[in-house]
Amino acid sequence: MDSLRATDLYPPISPHISGLLPVGDGHTLYWEQCGTPWGIPVIYLHGGPGSGCLPTHRRFYDPDHYRIVLFDQRGCGRSTPLGETRANTTAHLIADIEALRQHLGISRWLISGGSWGTTLALAYGQAHPESCLGFILRGVFLFSAEEVNWFLHGMGRFFPEAERHWLDHLSETERSTPLPAYARRLNDPDPMVHGPAAHIWNAYEHACSSLRGTKKPEIDWCVPADMVGKDVVALARLEIHYMQQLGFLAPNQLLNGLSAIRDLPAAVVQGRYDMVCPIKTAESVVRAWPGSAFTVVPDAGHSAFEPGIRSAMVRYTDAFAQNSGMKGKTAFAL
Repeated sequence: MDSLRATDLYPPISPHISGLLPVGDGHTLYWEQCGTPWGIPVIYLHGGPGSGCLPTHRRFYDPDHYRIVLFDQRGCGRSTPLGETRANTTAHLIADIEALRQHLGISRWLISGGSWGTTLALAYGQAHPESCLGFILRGVFLFSAEEVNWFLHGMGRFFPEAERHWLDHLSETERSTPLPAYARRLNDPDPMVHGPAAHIWNAYEHACSSLRGTKKPEIDWCVPADMVGKDVVALARLEIHYMQQLGFLAPNQLLNGLSAIRDLPAAVVQGRYDMVCPIKTAESVVRAWPGSAFTVVPDAGHSAFEPGIRSAMVRYTDAFAQNSGMKGKTAFAL
């Protein structure tokens, strides 16, 4: 394996095993494993909140060296009940990840994720540092009030056409407070109300996610192609559910809690022009995490699948496999 290769994603692979794990409160999680059963265990935490794991997420990892675990978080993807906000908090998701680790008989695993997945990765790691080998984070988000306010009122400075389409779905009096306005629509039982609201909400974030844009439908970036109806509603509904509660986290909780995992290796990949999760947040985490590796991709935005972002992710997963057993930054030496 050449960790220094100029690489793209690994070839497509299929799970060799998958299942459903009941976790209480009426929730059941979909999970899958790919790669080698004897490899380094790694779990990928998808974004959202509310999206789901994608086949492409498997391809960040060398299947000859990794035991790759993906799962759909509560209310997401193939987990049931879809779009359910009850008993769905960050604390519940942390407990779910730990339950999945125990169910699969994994002692420690590498934690990897993007966007909201970085929030969850840090929250899980700080709750269960003994279960973690290290972290690979992309597009860091800490769910602070400042970050949520930027999403609602800042991104549109750079994407005014997308923001205009997003706000035009609301009444003039609602446009200054879009979060509760969209929450009311997405929780309305009428599909003629929550359906259009979900598509417009998701389209706005999608439009702001890539530096160079994309011609793909607005749903492709977050949900599988066969999950494009009520699943889009679930994505928007859960994202707003978590935004209204600032991720169910205390102010500065994740930065203040870094001491629990500061001795574990970490690598951060960040697009310079990420408008969904601006680079300021990633930089604050790296500064507070001595020895962490940091790659700023100069020609990328937020999407995990922009060329520079995905290449940097794969280089770090390759490096960790090659340097397994090393501590601190040397675990991610390129």
